[in-house]
Amino acid sequence: MTASPDIAEFWRAARAAVPTLPADPPPADRVWGFGATPEHADGLLALVLDGTKTGTASDLWGYEADGDPLPQLGQLDVILDGSGAPRAVLQNTSVEIVPFRDVTEEHAFSEGEDDRTLASWRRIHEDFFTRYASHDRGFRDDMPIVCERFRLVYAG
Repeated sequence: MTASPDIAEFWRAARAAVPTLPADPPPADRVWGFGATPEHADGLLALVLDGTKTGTASDLWGYEADGDPLPQLGQLDVILDGSGAPRAVLQNTSVEIVPFRDVTEEHAFSEGEDDRTLASWRRIHEDFFTRYASHDRGFRDDMPIVCERFRLVYAG
């Protein structure tokens, strides 16, 4: 596997701090930033780094449209900030696909945004899934949502 120099250097530092990490960094499709803008990426990353954000959600239709593999239990991800620099290693502790309308208050709280209520989660995510969709299926309250929970393994 060939990782970018920034990712390779970041992974070396992560492994020095957490020797149980595998020798190779995650593949390119597991290196990403939160949200759709640099501001989203930085704001949501800050919530991860301060321990507030331990969950995230994405729409299944986006994975299908983009041809991306679905997240898996136990996988490691490298999280980028808004400038594209690697800043954290996360490990998935759960992955569940549910209709938008069935996302739980517990999951909404885990995402750490706004007032952490289900009502604000729905408002924020309906807007996000409508504005930044990579598919042409529109927003629906029965659209499948990939709910991930994770733990912070390393912050660099």
